[in-house]
Amino acid sequence: MASSLLNGAENLKLLKGSNFLGSELHFRPLARKGPFCFPKSSKISTCMPAKCSLSSSSRPVSQPRFIQHKQEAFWFYRFLSIVYDHVINPGHWTEDMRDEALEPADLYSRHLTVVDVGGGTGFTTLGIVKHVDAKNVTILDQSPHQLAKAKQKKALKECKIVEGDAEDLPFPTDYAHRYISAGSIEYWPDPQRGIKEAYRVLKIGGKACIIGPVYPTFWLSRFFADVWMLFPKEEEYIEWFQKAGFKDVKLKRIGPKWYRGVRRHGLIMGCSVTGVKPMSGDSPLQLGPKVEDVKKPVNPFVFFLRFILGALAATYYVLVPIYMWIKDQIVPKGMPI
Repeated sequence: MASSLLNGAENLKLLKGSNFLGSELHFRPLARKGPFCFPKSSKISTCMPAKCSLSSSSRPVSQPRFIQHKQEAFWFYRFLSIVYDHVINPGHWTEDMRDEALEPADLYSRHLTVVDVGGGTGFTTLGIVKHVDAKNVTILDQSPHQLAKAKQKKALKECKIVEGDAEDLPFPTDYAHRYISAGSIEYWPDPQRGIKEAYRVLKIGGKACIIGPVYPTFWLSRFFADVWMLFPKEEEYIEWFQKAGFKDVKLKRIGPKWYRGVRRHGLIMGCSVTGVKPMSGDSPLQLGPKVEDVKKPVNPFVFFLRFILGALAATYYVLVPIYMWIKDQIVPKGMPI
């Protein structure tokens, strides 16, 4: 049985046993055995081994985006942190999704050392400390406003809180058993560098788990995704992991249950990608200077324009889950939406 990921999200083909309806990307799990992880009911969840043919026509990660830049993201979350847990998460990152996305991370022991990179308000960390002692978990984020929210959560009181950069982690090489990052990669100017850092800080045999968005195929959603921030294609995640040196790379699809498997609009939390570090030391991948220097002066007018346009694009993605929820209520169960 062969698997392939060819020609981007629009033409994504999986192993026999899953069925997509053209570019609409409705997922229909069929009853069969194999390397996939199928969910109960209509939740999106597919585990794919990374034995794939990577697309040679991947969308460039350097195209213009307005919130992917670190300074804009810093100020964006300065205000969003106030309502993040109550407004953003219910539509994009539910507790059920979180628990399902963390399952491939294999958090089997209370004694594991875990770093939660881009941990923000600690919503994902709450899922981690169900399985790992809080004293063994470090939450890292560039936003002190987000981290202030994490500090207020009783279950996270014993976690270490660190301000830092996902592309330049303040941890020694071979430090952690698990690297978790949820909803952060979309803000990394150079995702390959961030994943290379994930490899470096893990111990031999350690596992990285990155949870993030998936690229939309619907033209309007694709437009706002490109304007707003990084929405990687599934094969890009796999390629970044493999280039960094990870082995046994797998991708698991996730999504709100009321989407009924629809992925054409993209998902801010659309997949959970894992990989195992096969040997100690730094990643074998060699990279040049960092893409973005946060200390470099920024034109105030350009900053303001980028911030406003990015916020407008983000508003679209606040409305999409509401639209999908309404469709789920109206369209009879068992019918595609």
